[in-house]
Amino acid sequence: MSTGTLGRTRRTIAGRTVAALAALVLPAAALIGLAAPAHAAPSATATFAKTSDWGTGFQGEWTVKNTGTTAVNGWTVEWDFPATTTVGSYWDALVTSSGGHYTAKNREFNGTIAPGAAVTFGFVAAGDGDPAGCKLGGGSCDGGSAPGDQPPSAPGTPQTTAVGDTSVGLKWAAATDDKGVKNYDVYRGGAKVATVVKLAYTDTGLTPGTSYTYTVVARDSADQTGPASPPLTVKTTGGGGQPPTDGYAKVGYFVQWGIYGRGYTVKSLDSTGAAAKLTHLNYAFSNIDPNNLTCLNGVTKATTPNPQDPSQGDGAGDSWADYEKGFAAGESVDGVGDTWDQPLAGNFNQLKKLKAKYPNLKINISVGGWTYSKYFSDVARTDASRKKFVQSCIDLYIKGDLPVSNGRGGAGTAAGVFDGFDIDWEWPGSDGHAGNHVSKDDKANNTLLFAEFRRQLDALGQSTGKKYLLTAFTPADPAKIDAGWDITTKDGTPSVFDYMDFANVQGYDFHGSGSDNSWEPNRTGHQGNLYQDAKDPYATRFSVEKTVQTYLDAGVDPHQLALGLAFYGRGWQQVADGGEHGVWQSAGGAAPGQFPEESGTRGYDNLLASVPGLTVYHDEQAVAAYGYTGAGGQWWTFDDAWSIGKKTAWLKSKKLLGVMIWEMSGDSGTLMTAVDSGLS
Repeated sequence: MSTGTLGRTRRTIAGRTVAALAALVLPAAALIGLAAPAHAAPSATATFAKTSDWGTGFQGEWTVKNTGTTAVNGWTVEWDFPATTTVGSYWDALVTSSGGHYTAKNREFNGTIAPGAAVTFGFVAAGDGDPAGCKLGGGSCDGGSAPGDQPPSAPGTPQTTAVGDTSVGLKWAAATDDKGVKNYDVYRGGAKVATVVKLAYTDTGLTPGTSYTYTVVARDSADQTGPASPPLTVKTTGGGGQPPTDGYAKVGYFVQWGIYGRGYTVKSLDSTGAAAKLTHLNYAFSNIDPNNLTCLNGVTKATTPNPQDPSQGDGAGDSWADYEKGFAAGESVDGVGDTWDQPLAGNFNQLKKLKAKYPNLKINISVGGWTYSKYFSDVARTDASRKKFVQSCIDLYIKGDLPVSNGRGGAGTAAGVFDGFDIDWEWPGSDGHAGNHVSKDDKANNTLLFAEFRRQLDALGQSTGKKYLLTAFTPADPAKIDAGWDITTKDGTPSVFDYMDFANVQGYDFHGSGSDNSWEPNRTGHQGNLYQDAKDPYATRFSVEKTVQTYLDAGVDPHQLALGLAFYGRGWQQVADGGEHGVWQSAGGAAPGQFPEESGTRGYDNLLASVPGLTVYHDEQAVAAYGYTGAGGQWWTFDDAWSIGKKTAWLKSKKLLGVMIWEMSGDSGTLMTAVDSGLS
């Protein structure tokens, strides 16, 4: 994450080949979302053909044709396959399934069909079954008359996304309706407290330690309401002797490799006071097996030193740091050293001890990151690959079935260490690390991957009685958001936020010079300014405010957004003064880093202690902290206690969830204290 650049967005549009259709018209109804006056109801048909067949599978294609005189705006095709036939990859539609029932919805580029025109979408299937029970918008695929308008169904049972002293975050599965769901009424007890379009709501102003019961009712485009959802009863925290909470999340990333040159162990989280202040800890990172497309651990292959190597992270991992290394008593959270024969040691065992000392601390395993995101597109591509990947991650990190290595690991050895997953796909649908796999379907598949994580985690929770967390690291660049993150709930269709608890939004790395000078080596720039700087010469003027507003404008609940802070700095050398203490000035590449392989990057403490003559400045207009050693010297951009105070005050005014920190080893206590004070 700290080495990830915003960069340029590449949107891959694959060519589409339309095969000749041997039309097969199938039974059943009327379109959803057809924009037309009452006197000119549009009509359409859906036809299916197998465009190729190889015995054990086939390629199929649907054609949706507007047979009416007014435009079709949005379409949905449904059908059933026998159990022996399943859909794999697909294109030009968003295809989901429930058992043998398949639903295909238009993409953003082919939802509108002019009179007489047609669109196609297709898929590859295993098996030899034919589709049955075809429905077009819930009606007849042969263009028959629309059914009468029916009230919507009941939404799914509400679930909690967050519970505080005075607030409860809720989400629910969408209701269905023959004409489309318009919005939802949220009831607390018998009183309606809100009407929302999204599949989520945060109820505030509640009493600590009090139980509340919620139901949700759907309303369709004809303003008909359906039955209420099953009820959910939840108790707010605080009161009744429970420890109070300030309601703000403080999420810190702990890096696996920090125990080496940085000398930052899990015990350091305790001894610096950080663990007592954090609400969540993300352990970075788990990799993806390039061959099996499963969650990967137990491998001790190191990443290659060349950051532009497209295979830099293939098969890499550090099981020694994760669960093999024996920590002596002086390095251990509880002062008890590891023994040679215990099945779980390393960082994982220390995390378990940290949770015992701080029982309210939640710990997630982060999957991906800048170097390990290469195969996300592959694991998210099909329903089968998503199911396989998610199950492997749950088996490995929630059930704790670690591979046996050097006498450590085994079935269930890591059970109880992790409370959920943090997905760090950098970046779906756009450029990331060199060699990353990117597809035009990444945006849709990203949402489906989160849906699968949510489904399997909730199913496990039904048997364990535990609520498992699902969070994400999401980008600052609006272009990257648009390319890979479906953040808007439309017409009852869930967004990616409907499946996650919250997102850790990138609030840094707006500018920087990487260790190989491949990023922005020739000009300085703020990496995490709160507001846009009028003097910013770059084509895209990044700012925290602009990034967060992109999410809020899309309708994302602010209580699902944690703002990223940098506990490290990015720096340049041979920097001109320009009369602005080096801000936005010419430079001669990355400054020497904390480590030889990390030019241009230093942890906050190391930066202040190891760059001679560094004078710290504060830009009051942009709200950005930076340091300069003088003309021709070094220039660094970072967060400090001043900027953290400004940012926490701002995020509180926006009612955001809290903050995220990349990463904890850069600070010995000053910055974490500023975070804690700012969110008090």
